Amino acid sequence: MGKLQPLLNKYKQTIVYFYPRDNTPGCTIEAHDFSLHKETFNKNWIWIVGISKDSEESHCKFIEKQNLTIDLISDADLSLHKQFGAWWEKNMYWKIVQWTIRSTFLLNKNWEVIKEWRNVKANGHVDNLIKELEIAD
Repeated sequence: MGKLQPLLNKYKQTIVYFYPRDNTPGCTIEAHDFSLHKETFNKNWIWIVGISKDSEESHCKFIEKQNLTIDLISDADLSLHKQFGAWWEKNMYWKIVQWTIRSTFLLNKNWEVIKEWRNVKANGHVDNLIKELEIAD
C-alpha cells in the first residue's frame, strides 16, 4: 500500500482498478469511461486510480495521447497486483502464463476493501459501478 498511502487520505473512498496495459482497446475504453465520470465520483468523495505494470513513462504517454483525467500508478514489481489478487499465473502446457486480472476495488479511508469486482469487462463497467454504488451526479 506504500504507493497509495499518501493519496488515500484525500477522499472518503477510493476506487482502485487494475488493467492489463496502456493503449490497448479495452484498457483505453475503461480509462476514458473513468475520466468521463471523474467529476461524478469526486463529487461523491471517491478518488479513482488505475494501476498497471506499465512504467510511469508509458502512463504519461497514455494520459497525454488519450486526454485522460484520472491518476495512473505504475506497479512494475507487481506488489499491488499480488496484494489485491489481480495477478494470475498458471502453468499451461509446460509454459508459465501470466496476466493482470481486470479488477476493481472500493476502499475506505482505512485502506480496507469494501467491495470488489473481478474479471470485469471494460465496456459498461463504469456505468455499472455508478448504478451499483448509487452515485449521484
